[in-house]
Parts: sequence; C-alpha cells; structure tokens
Amino acid sequence: MGIRIKRVYEPPEGADGYRILVDRLWPRGLKKDKAKIDLWMKDIAPSHELRKWFGRDPKKWEEFKTRYFEELDARRELAQDIAERAQKEQVTLLYAKKDEQQNNAVCLKDYIEAKLS
Repeated sequence: MGIRIKRVYEPPEGADGYRILVDRLWPRGLKKDKAKIDLWMKDIAPSHELRKWFGRDPKKWEEFKTRYFEELDARRELAQDIAERAQKEQVTLLYAKKDEQQNNAVCLKDYIEAKLS
C-alpha cells in the first residue's frame, strides 16, 4: 500500500491501484473513458488564486508549497480520506502538468506523509 504520483497522460497500469485526479481543471485533450480515473478530487487542488499566483515560476516553488499546505490544512478531511485509502490499497495521485518535480500532486503526497502518516 502507499501513494504514487503519475502524470495523467501516462497509460493506466494495474499497479496504479485507485487513481485520483488531483487537479482543479480537467486535463486538455484527455477523454474521460481513456483516463481510467476512479475519483476526481477538484476540491483538494490548489485554489485558482494560488495557481495564478504561482504561474509555474520555479522561483516561487517553496512559497507555493507553504501556501498550498495552508490550504490543505483547511481541507484536511480530504487529505485524510486519501491517507486512509492508501493504508488499505495502492493510491496513485494523477496530475496533468508537464513538470514532474513541481506540481500539486508532489505537494499533496508530501503533505499526507508529513502530517497524516
């Protein structure tokens, strides 16, 4: 059991387990039936204001993480749901962004491991 991170455009695999899309917007060009998503948790994604402020600027990454963690503190029950599921089965957090290191799924996994494990 545990939490993995994967870009939503990568093909689904059996090892993914329960697949959760953690982006606020649906990924461009991806058909819902092809995505094989078990749950779309829009509400756990960073707020529109935070996404706009970050603007994919790598220099803002650490501050983005701090602000996103604050947002997650306010929606702790959603992160707790993921943590509890990950204790029972494999969970894969899906994101659309091209950057594999600086995206909200990475932050969310870090948050769950730091605050809920």
